[in-house]
Amino acid sequence: MIDPTRLNRSQGVARVIAVANQKGGVGKTTTAINLAAALALHKQRTLLIDLDPQANSTLTFINPAEVDGSIYEVLTGDKVRLLEVVKPTRWMNLSLVPSRISLAKLEAQLVGQFDGPFRLKDAVAACRDDFDMIVIDTPPALGIITVNALVAASFLIVPIQASYYALEGADDLLETLERIRARPNPELQLLGVLITLYDKRTNLARDIHKQVREVFGPKVFKTVIGKNVRLEESPAYRETIFSFAPQSSGAHEYANLAKEVLQRVG
Repeated sequence: MIDPTRLNRSQGVARVIAVANQKGGVGKTTTAINLAAALALHKQRTLLIDLDPQANSTLTFINPAEVDGSIYEVLTGDKVRLLEVVKPTRWMNLSLVPSRISLAKLEAQLVGQFDGPFRLKDAVAACRDDFDMIVIDTPPALGIITVNALVAASFLIVPIQASYYALEGADDLLETLERIRARPNPELQLLGVLITLYDKRTNLARDIHKQVREVFGPKVFKTVIGKNVRLEESPAYRETIFSFAPQSSGAHEYANLAKEVLQRVG
């Protein structure tokens, strides 16, 4: 259970941000981890929900042996409340809802369930007063787990890798966004598109950057996450970029992203 004394109390109801892209390897989990950590540094009571069965966000913050309850038990209707599985991290203002591989079974279990897409929204609603920001890391797929994140969220961040196939799949994701907005969650907004793994030394990266801006216009964040060795190394040491390499360019970039996010969510 979370220790309320570790939280910096402030006013307001949590803004819920899903970080999603059905493509793998675009820096989605790296963004969820470091954005959540940056928001916590801004004294925002932040909850990171790991909704990916690969559980990489979970492994960054806690030992798997410490996971005695996860988002899987919450979403399977076992009458486990979200707050019961929240784990404090060693970082002030940052808490975690862990995941584990059993979450992969959830897709099949929710098929045909009338409330299947709404399980996370219902779970989050009960704890929105306990946090200022909730960040959801999603799996690299557009299945019902990701749909749960989009139904529960108010905002969506789409990381896009600055590579040749950068925009591949973007149409599918935006179509899903519009379908979610049309029925189960009209309040969902595209908060921004984040260019990741950007190598400013290459003409290709600069061309992709230009193409992404032509497609998404002002929705593209001014902050660009560069290709950075320290960012790639930090998960292996179970650290955020702010504790692993606080003076690195990656730390500065995610700090700037957090400022942009706070400005955009109001």
